[in-house]
Amino acid sequence: MSDTPQTWHHGLISEWWAHFNVDGPEIAYYQRFIEAAQPALDAGCGAGRLLLPWLRAGLDVDGCDVSADMVARCRERGETAGLAPTLFVQPLHALDPPRRYRTIVACGVFGLGTTRDQDHVALRRLHDALEPGGTLLLDNEVPYSSARRLRRWTAEGRAELPAPWPNDWDRRTASDGSEYALHSRMLAADPLDQSYVLAMRVEKRTLGELVGEEEWTLTMRMYFRDELVLMLQHAGFVDVDVRGEYNDAAPTPDDDMLVFVART
Repeated sequence: MSDTPQTWHHGLISEWWAHFNVDGPEIAYYQRFIEAAQPALDAGCGAGRLLLPWLRAGLDVDGCDVSADMVARCRERGETAGLAPTLFVQPLHALDPPRRYRTIVACGVFGLGTTRDQDHVALRRLHDALEPGGTLLLDNEVPYSSARRLRRWTAEGRAELPAPWPNDWDRRTASDGSEYALHSRMLAADPLDQSYVLAMRVEKRTLGELVGEEEWTLTMRMYFRDELVLMLQHAGFVDVDVRGEYNDAAPTPDDDMLVFVART
């Protein structure tokens, strides 16, 4: 894999994210931490799903993302809302922000499009971007959250890859009347690397006419709870607390997402 992260968060998919990925329990959950300790960084801000509500609440938060297209969508949405977010384009393993932060949120981005070595470097960069006593909030989807996807780690499951494109599309209409449709498939799985390679195809129509179609590839690397705790400790974090899915409770095997609260 090249040094450039391999993600699908570009082009028409960045438009999809800006139009349709605009809410979620993470926004309010992480906001409590930022209110208690600013300034903050939304590391992997995308089109501003979390960042823009925080700015509207008057919080001091910057944003960065590996995708220049996503950052452009975030800036456009911010300007429409009368906001002027501080944004920059950087992958986490090359993070070099303009200032240090008391809180960093990395929501839904760790392990996407990167190598294992890059993920180790990313945690060190996140640590170094925090002020002494600062807090990193990092969520991570557990490897066993999807039985269908986990089956692809078996010899039988890998033999069926690459999977064909499904017949069903996720079709949605944006506020400007544009119609988007996308679907995805798995191309490869590597249980030793704990990773998958996925492809996504997206189409855009205006007044019923096809005006754009793209296909992008995403690599996804999975981590188990104790593995990620050790990685955070190795990166220099001295206090790592693992919590359930945006609820502050102790994690259970039924949680699909875990939140890691790591302090410098």
